[in-house]
Amino acid sequence: MKILCTAKRVPDPEIKLRVAGDGSGYVKDGVKWVVNPFDEIAVEEGLRLKEKHGGEVVVVSIGPGDAAQQVRQCLAMGADRGVLVKHDGEVDSDAAARAVAKIIGEEKPDIVIMGKQAVDYDSSQACSIVAQLLGWGQASYASKIAVSDDGKSVRVTREVDGGLETVDVTLPGIVTADLRLNEPRYASLPSIMKAKKKPLKETSFAELGVDPTPKVKSLKVAEPPTRKAGQIVPDVATLVKKLHDEAKVI
Repeated sequence: MKILCTAKRVPDPEIKLRVAGDGSGYVKDGVKWVVNPFDEIAVEEGLRLKEKHGGEVVVVSIGPGDAAQQVRQCLAMGADRGVLVKHDGEVDSDAAARAVAKIIGEEKPDIVIMGKQAVDYDSSQACSIVAQLLGWGQASYASKIAVSDDGKSVRVTREVDGGLETVDVTLPGIVTADLRLNEPRYASLPSIMKAKKKPLKETSFAELGVDPTPKVKSLKVAEPPTRKAGQIVPDVATLVKKLHDEAKVI
């Protein structure tokens, strides 16, 4: 089974980002970069499918040359090969999806596993655009993935309001990983050393025949307004009055 996973380079979600003075985005100088947590879960699931059914795991990423570090991290986890689409500018979901779709066309994987969203912009669009471009079925927000005995489909359990939903997707198809799908493994030191020798192909939007010009642009980025301090009221009557007169909620 050939499994293709994506691994977007994002700022470490544990750090606080600073908004640029001109409101054009966030300050990237000195930022610690990591693999998007949902993509890391997708890679882990790809590795588990490989361990159970055999085959190989290919990891695809888009970003500057430094993004090779995040691809190498996935290779250290156990992925077999990496593909980096080198690009220094901003990439919107449409351009990213078209590049990934081109690589999928070249690699011809049996299944594509992607994170349900990236934690930097949270648009959750690229996966669906890829599925539409390829004409493939898609199961989103997977909390469990099981390949059928004949290897022609996967059964995906997804969390929905009030319970669980189970869907079957004919392969080749796309699955997006949710938080509770698995817990990604840590790469051992020997695996990290081996990852340095694993194949990492570099390509570009031009070579893929994709225009990276963003179709969606952020007009302004700003810090959320500072919340006012809470108040302690002496009784319920005062609370109701404040909710009515000041908060305008009743």
